[in-house]
Order: sequence, then C-alpha cells, then structure tokens
Amino acid sequence: MSALTGTPALARLALRRDRISLPLWTLVTALVPIGFVSTYEGLYPTAADRLEYARTSGTNPTFLALYGPLYDSGVGGIVAQRAATIPVVLALVTALTVIRHTRVEEEAGRRELLGATVLGRGAALAAALGVTAAASVVAGGVLAAGLVAQGLPAAGSVAFGAQLIAAGLVFAAVAALAAQLTESAAAARGLAIGAVGAAYVVRLAADAGGADSGLSWLGWLSPFGWVQRARPYGDERWWVFALAAAAFAALAWGAAELSARRDLGAGVLPPRLGPATAGRTLRGAFGLAWRLQSRASYGWVAGFAALGLVYGGVVGGVRDLVRDNPELEKVFTRLGGTHGIEDAFFASTMTTLGLIAAAQAVSAALRARAEEAAGRVEPLLATRVGRVRWAAGHLAFAALGPAVSLAVAGVAMGLVHDAGSVPRLTGAALAQLPAVWVVAGAAVALFGLAPRLAAAAWAVVGAAVLITLFGAVLGFAQPVLDVSPFTHVPKLPARPVEWTPLAWLTGAAAVLTAAGLAGLRRRDLDTG
Repeated sequence: MSALTGTPALARLALRRDRISLPLWTLVTALVPIGFVSTYEGLYPTAADRLEYARTSGTNPTFLALYGPLYDSGVGGIVAQRAATIPVVLALVTALTVIRHTRVEEEAGRRELLGATVLGRGAALAAALGVTAAASVVAGGVLAAGLVAQGLPAAGSVAFGAQLIAAGLVFAAVAALAAQLTESAAAARGLAIGAVGAAYVVRLAADAGGADSGLSWLGWLSPFGWVQRARPYGDERWWVFALAAAAFAALAWGAAELSARRDLGAGVLPPRLGPATAGRTLRGAFGLAWRLQSRASYGWVAGFAALGLVYGGVVGGVRDLVRDNPELEKVFTRLGGTHGIEDAFFASTMTTLGLIAAAQAVSAALRARAEEAAGRVEPLLATRVGRVRWAAGHLAFAALGPAVSLAVAGVAMGLVHDAGSVPRLTGAALAQLPAVWVVAGAAVALFGLAPRLAAAAWAVVGAAVLITLFGAVLGFAQPVLDVSPFTHVPKLPARPVEWTPLAWLTGAAAVLTAAGLAGLRRRDLDTG
C-alpha cells in the first residue's frame, strides 16, 4: 500500500461534503468579474474615456493601493484591475477548504477512524489539494471562457483566469502546510488567514507608490503581487505563473514531508504547556473563552491596525484621482455621499472593514460549535456552568472583538491621515458594528437551532461581501441590495448619523442571538 492509496475515494467524499458550498464559491469568483464587463463598457464607452481613466488610475497612489496597476486601457484591462480582490476571495476559499478536509478531520477523530481502512498516510492531504486545485482550475476556466464570450482578447482572458488558478493553488498549499504545523484546526485557520492577509497588505504597500516607488519590489514577496504582474490584457508575462507553480510544488512537498513524519492528530509545533494549576482568570466561562480566543483576537487586531495604516496613508491621493475624472467622482460620491471626496473614500473603506469584522465575529461565534463538536463541552456543563453562560463567554468575543478591531483601525487611519480626525474616523468605523452583530447573530441562530448547519454562517458572510461590494456594479435590484445589513449602515463620515437603521440592525441582531440561545438551551448536545 502506497502513501496515496485511497486518494480518489477521499476526493469523492470531499466533493460530496462540499457539493453545495465549493461549486457556489467557485462560480461566484468566476462570474463576478464577468459581470463587470458590461458595467465598465457602459461607464467608459469610448477610447478617450478609457484613456482618461488610465491616466488617473495609473498614477494615483490611492487607486494603485486599492486595485493595483493598470496594464491596458481597454475594457479587459480595467476589469482585471477592478477585480483585484477576487483572487483574495478564492485564496481564502481554497485555504479553508484544505484545512476542513485535513486538520479538522484529525481534530474530530474521523481521520483516525478512516485510517483503520485501506488508506495511505498521505491520501487525505493529496485529496484536499486535488479537490481545491480542481476548483481553482474550474474557476479560472469559467472566467476565461466568459470573458472571451464577451469579446475580450483570448490571451488576456486566459491570463486573467490563470491569476485565479495561481492564487487558489498557492494558498491551498499554504493551508496544507499550516495544517501540519499545529494540532488545532482554529490555529491552522488563523495561520492560513493570516498568510492571506499579510500577502494582501504587502501587495497594497508595494503598489501604493506606483512602479517607480522604492517599495514596488515588495510585490514580488506576495503571491497577489505575482499574479497581478502577469499583466493580463497587456504584455502578458506567462513566466510569472511558473513562479506560482514552483511555490505550490514546494509548499505541497513540504506539507507532505511533515505529514509523513508527525504523529496523527499532533502538530509539528509542540503545544505550549500551561501551568499546573489554573489561575483566577480560568474560574469562569469567560476566562475559558479568553484562553481559547485571545490569540486569534490579537491577530485580528494587528491586521486591522495594518489596514488602517495603509488606508489612512493613501487617502491623500483621492482628490487628485477624481479631480479630472467626473465619472470616478460619481462612483466615490455614490459610495460615500457628497460631503467631500476624502470622506467618501473613508466611507467606502469603513464598509470593507465592517465586512472583515463580520468574518471575525463569525469565527469567534463558531468557536463554541467547534468546542461542542469536539466533545469538550459535556464535562464543563456537568459542573455549575449552564449552557447560556458557557456560550456567552464566546459570544462576548463575537460582539466585542470586532468592536476593538474596528476602533483600532479607525484610530490608525486617523493618526496617519490627521490626528484631529481620530474621533470622527473611529466613530465611523464603530458605526459598522450593528451590521456586524446581525451577521454574528445569524451564526448564533444557526449554532443554537441547527448546529450541523452552523458552518453556513460563512455563506452569510460571503453573501454580504458579494452584495455589498459588487451588487451595485453588477446591477442588483434594490431589494437584493437590502438583504445585506451593511446596505443600511449610514455612510459615515461622509453623511450625518442616522440612528434609526442602526437601532433596527441592533434589534435584529438581538432577536437572532436570543433565538440561538433559546435553541441551545432546549436541544441535545451534538458532537457532529
């Protein structure tokens, strides 16, 4: 029996378990940029319009940081630039999928059970990488075919599709390596998501000053910088994809070697031993939640601080960007109001930060489900700790963790932009909290009422991202846009505070949370 024996069977099992979520995410990442084509053909109908866009977006630090360089002034080049976040989304999907089918299976004990059959040691890792690689190829293929069908050049469309494939493959391998390093699925997710976030921030810093800046070389340290430098619809650099392929091969080989040498269920990095006796902070449910969630919270806060510094640093170029481009001014004012272009930029930035904070809230809320599925809750509930009290410790991190992260981002933006704007920008960031709490409340409701569907809370986050960031560009009707709670958040600091929608969002979050806690009190424990 070889190390890969049973790989096809495990791949079929993974496809069956992800038969809804994986195809959905794969199609979304491919179809969103395809939908951009008609939008930007309408916004920039003539060659002169597109050249004017290229003149402003190709030199402005703010636009370069947000979307990266523009390598061609045609519709294809504009679409490729404005879809710069799509490879990031697919990278997150592939990374989380790999961890779901490797480290999560080991932590739950299912990998050991399957190992008693005719199954090679490396089959689980190979199946996870194979499935995510296939999903990445499908996403890239659909994207390329859809762009060609709309009349865009074939070479540029293929390069654009290859960007998705490369990003998906590299971060799938990064997640495979992370799954070998730690014995906790939560820690592995943290490492993988942190790698994606770090690569994105490095790409932002590298592109903010343009090709002539002293930091442009940083782009070669980020896989997102690599794929952008493939120059779709410009002078395509096909050799860049060889760099991504080499990185995938090296990371996958390293993960396979570590998997073959470590004990099943253990990580390469030894767990840090705690003290012999518990301290005072571990005497309550909140203390236990702090022990489990504090490290991840530190990582989220650091990431928000970095994003705040980057966004605050590039905002100064917004006025130069739109001064000679009325169409871009319309876009920014539509996003953030008419009380100043810089405030409009900050308003759109706050929405992005709110969506990221929603992911933090869901991650914290679902930690309770992970503890339940692992069987660690039953001994705890055998003591005087009740279910609601135990869950409340984790929900505190779901509610307060994003508040701290958003506040830190607001302070960082204000300090870089203008110290006098710190209170205003911090308040604008915190205004996203009611929408974040609605998403967290949906996760709690799923956890309490239908625990085996709790992971669907990530679909709620994905739907909010799709509708909020791309809904207007894709021409979604207003009732569809209203589905996202972030649609109803006042566009601060560009517009005055509207307390009514914030109150309604807070009430909706409270109702969802109460429903989830009521369900948790009445249902049986489910160890999945």
